[in-house]
Amino acid sequence: MPATQTPLIEARNISQRFGPKPDLAAKIALKLKLAKPAPVVHALDDVSLTIRSGEVVGLVGESGCGKSTLGRVIAGITSPTEGDVLWKGVKQDAMSASQRRDFGLATQMIFQNPMAALNPRMTVEELIWEAPKTHRLARSGERNTYVDKYLTLAGFNPETKKRYPHQFSGGQRQRVNIARALAVQPKFLVCDESVAALDVSIQAQVINLFMELRDKLDLTYLFVSHDLGVVEHISDRVAIMYLGRIVEEAPVDEIFRRPNHPYTKALLAEIPRIEPGKHRFKPVKGELPSPLNPPSGCHFHPRCPFAMERCRAEVPLKQEVAPGHLSACHLNDA
Repeated sequence: MPATQTPLIEARNISQRFGPKPDLAAKIALKLKLAKPAPVVHALDDVSLTIRSGEVVGLVGESGCGKSTLGRVIAGITSPTEGDVLWKGVKQDAMSASQRRDFGLATQMIFQNPMAALNPRMTVEELIWEAPKTHRLARSGERNTYVDKYLTLAGFNPETKKRYPHQFSGGQRQRVNIARALAVQPKFLVCDESVAALDVSIQAQVINLFMELRDKLDLTYLFVSHDLGVVEHISDRVAIMYLGRIVEEAPVDEIFRRPNHPYTKALLAEIPRIEPGKHRFKPVKGELPSPLNPPSGCHFHPRCPFAMERCRAEVPLKQEVAPGHLSACHLNDA
């Protein structure tokens, strides 16, 4: 894609903080220094990510690093504390009512737990038809053919559409979720650990389905996962997240062959591989710090074997270390 072409979707300087809003009494107590401020979770810290049309971007990191929160912000489910999300170059808060509707339909999210995302009192047919009916994407007389079309696209047997979610396996339920998302004719899917709860053999089937749908429907994906093996198979480009910040971003082959950031190198060293001889796995030392009180400077410095004084005091900026390869590490200045 030419560099001048407008990205399909862009997160620009996104920060997300969660905490209780103080009422009047709490504000007075804080002003009089009779109470301490309530703890605030720093879920995202000045995150920027660009996704081009037709691209599959993998977002990787440990549990609790903020990747699911970023997915929800980009999908428009959660409003960011700071920063902007742009759809085809237009900021969400500057969209007209019709643009908001188009963005809401064009951007869909597929969640990790397929059962929790489905209303147990509705049949598969009702679940899939609900949104197209509400948004008048098809006529009532087209209900059967419309539902069957998207169930078939998702690799699901339309003959079972009168059943309820509890009557299916986890993999089948996830296919229902995929069919429901496709039924509003989206352009962009945010997949939040959407294969993590499935058996390995079923994971492979669902991943292959995602790739088939990409070609058939010209879809764009943000694929959120903690599994680097899955991300390597499905992604064009990978972004590595650590404690609310993207620390490295590159094409998939580049990041797996020539990782730059110490955190990325540590993650890749943990991937099980079939190789002759013994291999000793070295997990990343220490635990992920609390987002209630993130470390100063580079968030990774308490666990980094190469940390220096500058890392403790100064936030590293992303810089290009190779064409299309960005990394936020002070070692690149050494």
